[in-house]
Amino acid sequence: MTGPLAEIRVLEFSQAIAGPHCGVNLADLGADVVKVEPPDGGGSRNRRSPVPGETKSFHTLNRGKRSLVLDLKQPAAQEMVHRIIPRFDVVTSNMTPGATKRLQIDYETLRRFRPDLIYAQNTGFGTRGPNATRTGSDVVAQAYSGLMAAEVKFNELGGPDLIQCTGIVDFPAGVVMAMGICAALFHRERTGEGQYVTTNLLTTAMSMMGRDIARSPVLDAVTRDPMMERIQAVRDRGGTYQEVVQERGGMYDLLGHQSKLYYGGYAVKDGAIMLGALTPKNREHIRALVGLDHDPTNDPDFDTLDPANRPIIDGAWHKISEAMRTRTMDEWIADFDRLGVPASKVLLAEELSDDEHVVAAGMMIEVEHELVGRESFVGPLVEMSAAPTGSTRPSPPLGRHSEDVLLECGASADEVAALREGGALG
Repeated sequence: MTGPLAEIRVLEFSQAIAGPHCGVNLADLGADVVKVEPPDGGGSRNRRSPVPGETKSFHTLNRGKRSLVLDLKQPAAQEMVHRIIPRFDVVTSNMTPGATKRLQIDYETLRRFRPDLIYAQNTGFGTRGPNATRTGSDVVAQAYSGLMAAEVKFNELGGPDLIQCTGIVDFPAGVVMAMGICAALFHRERTGEGQYVTTNLLTTAMSMMGRDIARSPVLDAVTRDPMMERIQAVRDRGGTYQEVVQERGGMYDLLGHQSKLYYGGYAVKDGAIMLGALTPKNREHIRALVGLDHDPTNDPDFDTLDPANRPIIDGAWHKISEAMRTRTMDEWIADFDRLGVPASKVLLAEELSDDEHVVAAGMMIEVEHELVGRESFVGPLVEMSAAPTGSTRPSPPLGRHSEDVLLECGASADEVAALREGGALG
């Protein structure tokens, strides 16, 4: 392994998304990440797939790791973890604190065997407060943090609908977890101290809604406070969830309705374009390109919060929309790029692996998997000039490195054989 974390060894007790994604990021930085798996491999291995035990989800979230199968419900497996933990710098887990304690792999237990251990744990709600013992998941964090309601999405019966294109909380939580581990490693380098690092899905989700959660009494008096009074009135009369989120969404719709002219999407001749213009100069360029001689919403005294002004915004939007439909994505992007206006074609995720820019920029990484052959994945999130990043080690078949890892960590061949015979080792 190469990279800034070369020679750092990580023992991962993680399933689902956040914890494994943390491990991929550490592996891309050069760490030797050993994933401890249950005998059946866990849920992400066993989804429907033409190759049993091997799925794209598992491969994506476990590239760069080795697999050690231990049945942690057996005391012999727990004892072997205690035996090998001195050889590891970092432990990661996204189990609940109660589960890790029952399995004897919690921080207080493992630090007895390696006092300078860095132990990182991601939970649903954090380690303090009345919800600390509750289990969590991506959609639960979406709901609790306000992310879900902010989307103003509901199903045909008026209930909440999730943001389902990806693990919108899980993935950033994995990056946050890796950031905390790197900071703890730096601290240990300076002081020799290990520590317990905690992250959680709720705080990660709340940080994404930080503007709306934040309180600033003077500024809140204009927007937040009147909106919350209206929402409370809806609740007091027994209003539905749908009515509540629509009331909230209405205020933010007014705030954002003007910005959609230059910070929003348009259909074009052969697809769609998304504009991301934030500066007056960029907006001026867009007006010139689409032939919008005058935009009343650009006047200094224009009040976007006045519902009476909404037809004016809609009129400008329709004029821009009509102009956008007259040309192709490539034609528009050429002009936007020439003028420095932020804009993009709206692409499908399945197109990105072959995209000219993605390929040329080296954003994909190729690996050779022993069961399914050549694969390509999104590469490292960080590039460094003095320490190369990006692990080309593929995701491991179940238990592929069990014996290797234990022997490297000082177990004898007889001990390994005994563990296997007793069913504690896969």
